Amino acid sequence: MDRKNEPFARDADLGWEPAGGGVTRKILTYRDEVMMVRVRFEAGAIGPAHSHPHIQCSLVESGVFDITISGRTERLVAGDSFTVPPDAVHGAVNIEAGILVDVFTPMRQDFVP
Repeated sequence: MDRKNEPFARDADLGWEPAGGGVTRKILTYRDEVMMVRVRFEAGAIGPAHSHPHIQCSLVESGVFDITISGRTERLVAGDSFTVPPDAVHGAVNIEAGILVDVFTPMRQDFVP
């Protein structure tokens, strides 16, 4: 079922999908202009350095992460947040198992079938 433009998403109805290396993600709500994704990291998991043309805003929902954006690294804990400009190289190292909530604009077409 295509959930694009569906205004509501119930967590219990959504599944986790593998993203590699101890990381899973759950696509929440989205439309062409914006997408929200929950990303779960096992302890020690790494979100490898990468870039994309989307603006990304993220909230640390739980856990502890070392987040690197354009060569600058900060340790973030639950309640902290960060923004990634378009095309900036960024990555995450999980220190204590946790979840990030990522918002992308425009949506990540590569995350949906």
